[in-house]
Amino acid sequence: MASSAAKTVITCAVTGNLTTREQTPHLPVTPREIAEASLEAGRAGAAIVHIHVRDPITGRPSMELDHYREVVDRIRERNADLVINLTTGPGGRFMPGEEDPKIAGPGTTLTTPERRVAHVAALKPDICTLDLNTMTFGREVVINTPASVRRMAAIIRDAGVRPEIELFDTGDTALLQDLIADGTIDRPIACSLVLGVKYGFPATPETLLHARDRLPAGSFWTAFGVGRSAFPMLAQSYLAGGHVRIGLEDAVFLEKGVLAPSNAALVEKARRIVEILGGEIATSRDARRMLGLGGDTAASG
Repeated sequence: MASSAAKTVITCAVTGNLTTREQTPHLPVTPREIAEASLEAGRAGAAIVHIHVRDPITGRPSMELDHYREVVDRIRERNADLVINLTTGPGGRFMPGEEDPKIAGPGTTLTTPERRVAHVAALKPDICTLDLNTMTFGREVVINTPASVRRMAAIIRDAGVRPEIELFDTGDTALLQDLIADGTIDRPIACSLVLGVKYGFPATPETLLHARDRLPAGSFWTAFGVGRSAFPMLAQSYLAGGHVRIGLEDAVFLEKGVLAPSNAALVEKARRIVEILGGEIATSRDARRMLGLGGDTAASG
């Protein structure tokens, strides 16, 4: 049997910030639905679940601590091994006002670094994302200044949580090197390469390999694509030596013209792709060992 280091970790990005019920009726929205989708993804082969929360009434993105708490509690009650990865991305968008671009317009969520990681400090998940991108994102601009990133990273460290660094373009990899050099981010590094977001890394094999080669030596890394690039980039990430990610945050179609009925169905397809290519899927316990996480306990469901 292959060692855990040779296995491939599947992360399931369960609901995200942008996917809507208009795009797919199968999107989990309430805390109960998000938790159930996470547990189903775990049973299908995901070792890590990446979680955003929504307002259960409107379905719009939320930063409410109580929603995060309910999701985390529901997952931990039934599966103590599944690695929980909470987002810290919300709260970083700015839309310049039409009359005065210095004044925030509709769509702005920009808030303090402390507010963006308050749920991490309170709930202490296994992992949380830490985005390094400042870029055009749809109609808005996402802003993650080095100073803000350092403030968020300090709170994440104090909470005893492992950051997963999200990288959207080449400049982000340069910022990561600076954050390692000044001690903001500790080795070993866990990171994700995000491909296919307009104005970021294009979703091509050449870009994936270029981005991989700019990562710190020994990084635990995953690359993933969005939309139609999701499954091609999943296969490319495995072939390039990385781990893989899929979920309704990243893609709503299981195949051309066929909506995915669930996150679990997307994970099952990801698992088949990795296994067809000769890989072996990591369990949550394997992922915990790879990431140096504690809490290697028996799952109860």
